[in-house]
Amino acid sequence: MSVFRSIMNGIFGRSAAAEAPPAEAAAAKPTIEAGSAPPSAAPAPSPVAPASAPAEAVDVVAILTEMQSKAGQPLNWRQSIVDLMKLLGIDSSLTARKELAKELGYAGSTDDSATMNIWLHKQVMTKLAENGGRVPDELKA
Repeated sequence: MSVFRSIMNGIFGRSAAAEAPPAEAAAAKPTIEAGSAPPSAAPAPSPVAPASAPAEAVDVVAILTEMQSKAGQPLNWRQSIVDLMKLLGIDSSLTARKELAKELGYAGSTDDSATMNIWLHKQVMTKLAENGGRVPDELKA
């Protein structure tokens, strides 16, 4: 799984779990009554958005703020890509951040980790917004 996909799952997955419909409806089995059409002749269910694409905008700040309140350590996820990754339980090593930079198309030198980290944080916030997250402008590139 890509590093950015892990970030998205860490945020959007928490939102989906909180908003998931009851499992009973999904688990119910149709019954066939005499004279009714077999299940294969029933109309196809409406398409469902993929798990990675939320139907409504996900409040990224609210989710991360709640996670921060439970983290037990100060993590500056609003400015630090390292702290954001730590908050989500994702490997925040330089190697992982270089991989994320490659995924997101970073054109600068990955040897300048300070500049890369600033770019990564803004780019991740921008990409979260592009993928259904509600992110304030000041956190985006």
